[in-house]
Amino acid sequence: METSELEIRVLDAAETLLYGRGLQTVGMDEIRTASGVSLKRLYQLFPSKGCLVEAYLRRRDERWRASLAAHVDARPPGEGRILAVFDWLESWFGEPDFRGCAFVNSFGELGATSESVAAAARDHVAALGRYLAGLVAAEGFPARVADPLMLLVEGAITTAAISGSSGPAAQAREAARVLLEAGRP
Repeated sequence: METSELEIRVLDAAETLLYGRGLQTVGMDEIRTASGVSLKRLYQLFPSKGCLVEAYLRRRDERWRASLAAHVDARPPGEGRILAVFDWLESWFGEPDFRGCAFVNSFGELGATSESVAAAARDHVAALGRYLAGLVAAEGFPARVADPLMLLVEGAITTAAISGSSGPAAQAREAARVLLEAGRP
């Protein structure tokens, strides 16, 4: 299904507000104002805030993973492609609006009461895990390396969000290098 220009405007506004301030603190009226779309049209596009939150998370997941993959794909084959994941994270952590993982944040806010938020978060984590597993396999490392890499990625994201520093990416990169060295076939 193709996303309309109005949907894109709404999703852009929703992402800025929801990621920046949290799901529960932002109302539909604020998203309407930020997007410049009438409240009636907003509810025609997204019948509930829950529908809008899920659409925002699904779209963010696709864009986030595509950006990561493009960064990694630009590297030559080898261990450096896996380590490039952490270089990309460091760049992301340095962005002025970085507030941690949108999926962990959303799950923390509504995961216990919103199955769609919980599902979007689980789907994101699973897709990232599959991506890392595929990268590990493509670069010739044993499959057992993928899960610890995933923990390093998730830990770096959380630590960077809490500390307000991009340093955890470099620390996780070094831990990943050691892990890869130990797992080298």
